[in-house]
Amino acid sequence: QVQLVESGGGLVQAGGSLRLACVASGSIVNVHAMRWFRQAPGKQREWVASAFAANSTNYTDSVKGRFTISRDNVKHTVWLQMNSLKAEDTSVYYCNAALRTIATPFLTDYWGQGTQVTVSS
Repeated sequence: QVQLVESGGGLVQAGGSLRLACVASGSIVNVHAMRWFRQAPGKQREWVASAFAANSTNYTDSVKGRFTISRDNVKHTVWLQMNSLKAEDTSVYYCNAALRTIATPFLTDYWGQGTQVTVSS
């Protein structure tokens, strides 16, 4: 079994910063990509950022220049540093990992339980 556990959410004023973390654990063979998504009330879940095993990254336009994704390939951990936060960044943030395990040698998506980020204006 694979578990993804997020941490680091909370309440912050507009212009402030938060750092989210997500740790994947279990019988992991390799992790292809680790991603962050977010979902605001009444809206669809949207992709925020991705970090790949070769350390390439990409971001949705609305967070470019403000958010930074990074990962530790050995510890199966991904972080999302969020700076210059805006009220519209308020969402539940979900960690996603595309990985292979001993039992499932093909890429499979796993999700964390989500962590709330609230930005007050």
